[in-house]
Amino acid sequence: MYQTYNLSHHDAQRIIATIQSELEKDNKGAAVAIADAHGELVAFLRTDGCPLQSITIAINKAFSASRERKPSREIGESSRQKNFPMTNFGDPRFTGWGGGVPIRYEGKVIGAVAVSGLPEEEDMVLARLGADVIEKA
Repeated sequence: MYQTYNLSHHDAQRIIATIQSELEKDNKGAAVAIADAHGELVAFLRTDGCPLQSITIAINKAFSASRERKPSREIGESSRQKNFPMTNFGDPRFTGWGGGVPIRYEGKVIGAVAVSGLPEEEDMVLARLGADVIEKA
């Protein structure tokens, strides 16, 4: 038997609030997705001006980061370097674009946060900011 931790809805709302605050400072539109340890959606935010395709992409980034226990960009880089198509993961939700990061608590992945709608580097910075809400608490 082993102990597990779960990302609560309250935790997810704190993460979203932190990222939303940053987006609103500069009036930027993006989608923010929070997934549980299995990659399933816990909470979601779409700010004004968010490109519509970013909705699904954010959800898929969070799914990928949670399921693979590493940032979504690393999944994509590894896929390209090893010539291992993303379709080989067996689920069309896997994506390799940057902006999804796992959330760790006491060394275990308890979920993931993802941002989509901005340049990839900005998505990654905001997602990391969100994960830090839990990881550095």
